[in-house]
Amino acid sequence: MIGYTTVGTNDIDKAAAFYDELLSLLGAKRSWDMDSFKAWGNSASGPGFGIAKPFDGNKATVGNGVMIALFAPDRATVDKVYAKAIELGGTCEGKPGIRGGDTSTFYAGYFRDLDGNKLNCFNMASAG
Repeated sequence: MIGYTTVGTNDIDKAAAFYDELLSLLGAKRSWDMDSFKAWGNSASGPGFGIAKPFDGNKATVGNGVMIALFAPDRATVDKVYAKAIELGGTCEGKPGIRGGDTSTFYAGYFRDLDGNKLNCFNMASAG
């Protein structure tokens, strides 16, 4: 099981402001706040999400094929998180909608953060 994920950033203060607003929509609060690493979570023992300046001192780059999926309790929250990401300067990688065919309940919106890291926000419940 995943404990936490981390994406790299070249501007930790700007990225922290982006994720403070975005992740608050999912009920997450900042749980770590160091100069080169910041993280958010919903509980002390649950999974978390972090941003960091690369330890090796090199520029942060985006991993090709890497994506972080953020669980939302319902489709309305998926829509809110996606819209907030775009409002905060993220870029669209796929507007919220059903993925996976006519019988799928997988609802997701895809975006990139300010550093180009790809994320999605998703929910698997039916619309009803």
